[in-house]
Amino acid sequence: MLQTILAPNPSPLTGPGTNSFLLGEDSIAVIDPGPDIAEHREAILRAGGGRITHIIVTHAHLDHSEGAAALARATGAPVLAFGTADAGRSLLMQSLAASAGGGEGRDLAFCPDRLLRDGDRIETAEWTLTAVHTPGHMGNHMAFLWDDTMFCGDVVLGWSSTLISPPDGDLLDYFRSLDRIEALRPARLLPAHGDAVEAPLARVAELRAHRQDRSGQILGALRDGAADAGTLARRIYNVPEKLLPAAARNVLSHLIAMTELGVTIAPAPITPETRFSLR
Repeated sequence: MLQTILAPNPSPLTGPGTNSFLLGEDSIAVIDPGPDIAEHREAILRAGGGRITHIIVTHAHLDHSEGAAALARATGAPVLAFGTADAGRSLLMQSLAASAGGGEGRDLAFCPDRLLRDGDRIETAEWTLTAVHTPGHMGNHMAFLWDDTMFCGDVVLGWSSTLISPPDGDLLDYFRSLDRIEALRPARLLPAHGDAVEAPLARVAELRAHRQDRSGQILGALRDGAADAGTLARRIYNVPEKLLPAAARNVLSHLIAMTELGVTIAPAPITPETRFSLR
């Protein structure tokens, strides 16, 4: 009833690649069709056997959504998601859209056939999925509950913490989404990258603590004086040079969140070069 097709798009940010999940037998949902790679699409079509009836996208990053349009043309199945790449942003992130940089991997062409909202149910005779709005990694991010299993996209990964890059990523939303997942108490998480998470509550707690520790490191570094996100990333991250840009985006998300909470201050408008300081 559940199949996993791994897309051939491994990278430092996608791990082994994108997991495309096929749920059902006579009426099959494809959850995250992945990148627009012909061999991956053909693998999905073979596994679907002409029975694909729903294409469901957790969020509009190219490694999840780019293949949706071609798969829809091949199957006639509608594409379901929260919305376009800009959907679901908080008012603060909307205000930062022109200055904060970011935009890594956004699928600007993504346009679902059916918009989903938190709590919507997608039902067939075989299975039911409940949509759960889980912004943080991206404003339009959704997870989907299938009985006590959650298809969690990129909000929880078993092998790494997810990228949070403003204005698409929002750290305060991310914490709220972790709280939401914790409250729903799924027995198993199926991320879009990497292996299943068999102890979801422990993993959620670990990810929350990781982000809290990172905020503490940033605050400690700011005691030496005002600094921008890139400078702080070099001080506190121990990663290869090629990963420092992603680290700087994560740091910027922490700085924006701490400024919103009144812990730090920064001149407007906030940009990647903005120097933040302790209040």
